[in-house]
Amino acid sequence: MPMPTPPAMPKKSFFFSIQVGWREAAKTVGLSLLLAFGIRSFVAEARFIPSGSMEPTLQIHDRLIIDKVTYQFNPPQRGDIIVFHPPQSLRQQVDQQNDPLPMDTIIKRLIGIPGDQLELKDGAVYRNQVKIQEQYVAHKAKTSVQVCPASLSQSFLALPQVVPADHYLVLGDNRLNSYDGRCWGLVSRSDLLGRAVFRYWPVHRIGNLE
Repeated sequence: MPMPTPPAMPKKSFFFSIQVGWREAAKTVGLSLLLAFGIRSFVAEARFIPSGSMEPTLQIHDRLIIDKVTYQFNPPQRGDIIVFHPPQSLRQQVDQQNDPLPMDTIIKRLIGIPGDQLELKDGAVYRNQVKIQEQYVAHKAKTSVQVCPASLSQSFLALPQVVPADHYLVLGDNRLNSYDGRCWGLVSRSDLLGRAVFRYWPVHRIGNLE
């Protein structure tokens, strides 16, 4: 007796294959976006330099990688190049001058950590009564509060200051063209976004940051 012929399996349509292909592609793209968002939110992210306040260390349009993990476990160190959200003191000064904030994050060099006494004397920065050797300062310029807006009743570093707990003093390397902590005061640790660690653009200036 002849064996019965098994029923033929239905062929998958071309349209069905396309649907499956698009579904898998969508999953892959979705996972990639999720990972990218997670990395940007919690690990690292790219930033570009919009102004010359950190010249010559950082040039306009430099592209940087910001480390967002280190400060979760270790405190910021003197000399770090940090990225932070505008502190309340800066926001208040900007509001008083009726100017919009130029950006949502700022990059400067960390000069003072909690417990440090900072003062300006003879065009130099003194930390705990010792003059800081700052080879990174553009044109070896003097550091003073004369760059601060004349509308301020008193610039922050017009007098010696002691940095309180969980706060930091930051200055730009381009002292003649930087609106920074000597004018508006301190950055709270809660405002820190991370530490600039690597320049990936332009190609001829790729490397770690110091």
